[in-house]
Amino acid sequence: MKTTHPHPNPPLEGEGTKVEKRPVRARPKPLFVKEGVNWWQSPLVDLFRELQSGSDGLQTADSSVRLKQWGPNVFRDEPKRKLLFEFLRRFRNPLVLILLVASFVSALTGETASFVIISAMIIMSVTIDLIQETKAAKAADKLRQSVSLRVSVMRDGMRCEVPVAEVVPGDVALLSAGDLIPADGRLIDARDLFVKQALLTGEAYPVEKHAHDIVEKSVAMLEADNAVFMGTSVVSGTASILVCRTGANTAIGEIAETLESPSPPTSFEIGTRQFGLLIMRLTLFLVLFVLMVNTVSHKPLLESFLFAIALAVGLTPELLPMVISVTLSRGAMRMASRHVIVKRLAAIENLGGMDVLCTDKTGTLTEAKIRLERHVDALGRESQRVLQLAYINSFFETGLKSALDAAILAHEEIDVSKWKKIDEVPFDFERRRVSVLVENGASRLLIVKGAPEDILRLSTQYENIIENQISVVDAEMRLRLRAQCDALAREGFRVLGIAWKRVAFDHPHAVVDDETELVFAGFAAFLDPPKASAGEAMAALTTSGVCVKIVTGDNELVTQYICAQLGISITGVLRGDELERMGDTALRARVEQTNLFCRVNPAQKNRIILALKQRGHTVGYLGDGINDAPALHSADVGLSVEGAVDVAKEAADMILLKRDLNVLHDGVMIGRETFGNIRKYILMGTSSNFGNMFSMAGASLILPFLPMLPTQILLNNMLYDLSETAIPLDRVDADELKQPQAWDMTFIRNFMWVIGPVSSLFDFLTFYILLTVLEANEALFQTGWFIESLATQTLVIFVIRTRGNPLVNRPSPVLVATSCGVVAFAVWLPYSPLAAYFGFVAPPLKFFLILVGMVVVYLLLVELIKRVFYKYYAAHTNG
Repeated sequence: MKTTHPHPNPPLEGEGTKVEKRPVRARPKPLFVKEGVNWWQSPLVDLFRELQSGSDGLQTADSSVRLKQWGPNVFRDEPKRKLLFEFLRRFRNPLVLILLVASFVSALTGETASFVIISAMIIMSVTIDLIQETKAAKAADKLRQSVSLRVSVMRDGMRCEVPVAEVVPGDVALLSAGDLIPADGRLIDARDLFVKQALLTGEAYPVEKHAHDIVEKSVAMLEADNAVFMGTSVVSGTASILVCRTGANTAIGEIAETLESPSPPTSFEIGTRQFGLLIMRLTLFLVLFVLMVNTVSHKPLLESFLFAIALAVGLTPELLPMVISVTLSRGAMRMASRHVIVKRLAAIENLGGMDVLCTDKTGTLTEAKIRLERHVDALGRESQRVLQLAYINSFFETGLKSALDAAILAHEEIDVSKWKKIDEVPFDFERRRVSVLVENGASRLLIVKGAPEDILRLSTQYENIIENQISVVDAEMRLRLRAQCDALAREGFRVLGIAWKRVAFDHPHAVVDDETELVFAGFAAFLDPPKASAGEAMAALTTSGVCVKIVTGDNELVTQYICAQLGISITGVLRGDELERMGDTALRARVEQTNLFCRVNPAQKNRIILALKQRGHTVGYLGDGINDAPALHSADVGLSVEGAVDVAKEAADMILLKRDLNVLHDGVMIGRETFGNIRKYILMGTSSNFGNMFSMAGASLILPFLPMLPTQILLNNMLYDLSETAIPLDRVDADELKQPQAWDMTFIRNFMWVIGPVSSLFDFLTFYILLTVLEANEALFQTGWFIESLATQTLVIFVIRTRGNPLVNRPSPVLVATSCGVVAFAVWLPYSPLAAYFGFVAPPLKFFLILVGMVVVYLLLVELIKRVFYKYYAAHTNG
């Protein structure tokens, strides 16, 4: 084994303009093959020598050394923060900082107990938050890594797959159609290679690349046709490249910050922001109100300040980020167990809210086990000649091979040793065909295979191989050929047209303009049987409030046949050619009732998604090809499959490990459960919790002392939050899973204004009982109300967590344990050694008898009002 050394990546040079940027990370000093010569202009042999590499790639041991030297192949290299830093970062919360200041003020004024208690509770709260979020982040990261992009490279002289992040300078990477290019590199070999560079150049059309040395003295990097760049994608063809630059040193890494733009906020993110603003306004109002009342009442300034701050903390759902992270992470892990990998956690909420799913036909409604069943000539007779031409085309095609190509090659082996490929016009989704230029010594032919309507349009003649004659395609014959194609489609066959054209021996290249005046040979008919589970899955999604729309490039007759086999009713059909003539306004009107879109290209798929979103729908899109990438980007939830091309997997928010709508239906249900549990915490924080804090503010008006000490408020809030940490593990009502779930701030605000006052009503009733029945002094009042407020606002979760009967829709055992455990702890505290530190005294037995009765009545009243509220809400929002 030869010893090699890591070699640095040369920097950008010779660009003419500089991009202003912040340094991404420190890089080793670059080396050059020749002074003043850019890497894309250096002879390939010099690059191999400089990078200590060869056509068989690197040794595994050497690649490991280089990875340590250069770091992962990512252009935004964000090192993991240390646990201590993450812990300290949580103290940036303004309320936490105010509490810390308040605790130090307490220490300076001799209130040592307050200082210790406040500090301890802050640390406990922050620690719980850190532990839960760290666990959630690790679990989510592990799931994302399980579907990370991989690339084929040569290691130890053999082809293997490694994560893109582990690609290093000197690697030899192997590329084919649909791949994202993993790094900047020089082409070693290229066959009909077309690359889309729009990310870097803005040029919409693919550019052809060649493996050669540039002889010109000055060529800009992005104009170099012998180099490829990280983040661009292969449209067609195959290639091998020598990796020259990785990570932050790539072209996209150099300009990463200019390319970065924040993603538009999701409905979930908008909802949480609105909720935060609502709480902030309420908090500010109540804090200022309490400070004003206490100042006017001449109560101790420090104590009043601490009370106001504690009140603010009590109103703030500081565990909301943790609850969201844990709930989403748990949802992602549950989805992983159902064969759905989540790349972006926030997409779970969108999946739960999805009311329209757009999906392709192949592999979703069908088995994706395509077989070539028939190969017929222009007169409808079985023809070996048609099979031979189709086989030659598929065999020599190096671009984007489809399942149809695989079916042709698997149908029957044909000897093509006499044929030699000259050139190729790769498949693209606008032309919908592929041409290969071949010769066998006796003739040179352009063989074209593609969408039958396009092949027929380009054919001016047809061949009759039995009678050995070529005839003109007149109007009558064209109608017969179309009828034959439609007849095959009605029987469920997917059809390709096959044609050819003889060219001169000195015809050197194949170009699109050659695809004219073709001789039509016949049709190749394929069968992809319907998937037995698809009809049931479609019905389940429809029942769950998700409208499934089929968006396919295939023939409408074939798709209608498949739908009929599965019992799927068609509400409307729209073809790509019709869609092309429509404006956006007309399309928005049609997409609502149409559920079958056929013969559509990538741009048209994207228009369909955007039109549905403009109609107010939350749209999911399931796709796996290059042509699906724009729609995957535009959809609210981009869904792809494990076997998809790189550009599709990169664009998707979720990856389905099984291409099955039943798997997706399971994911939708989990998404709704996840959102339902997050909403429970929101409703708790804006109802009973708000009511208790409002009661504290109101009590300041009528009591000569503070209704609860600041440390007691903080302890109350911490115990309450602790009881809520089990919400992510709770069950969700079956009724809430029947329809898509969406964020509704009006609903949340109205729920708060209805349920919150009930809590306050019982708080003031508690005040009356404590002051008149028990004749409580300051300490007993504060102790009694601490227990009552914690019991009511904690136990009410069993009522609020469900829209139905709490005795029927039972909570999870963990939620029962945490909630009841917290209440039991609150009852024990006044009798414990900790009582003196918090200012608690032991209440008489009479208090607990009254408390039990009050809690039962409170929960019954909240249940009654909740039912009235939901009934009213449903009546005024059409359910």
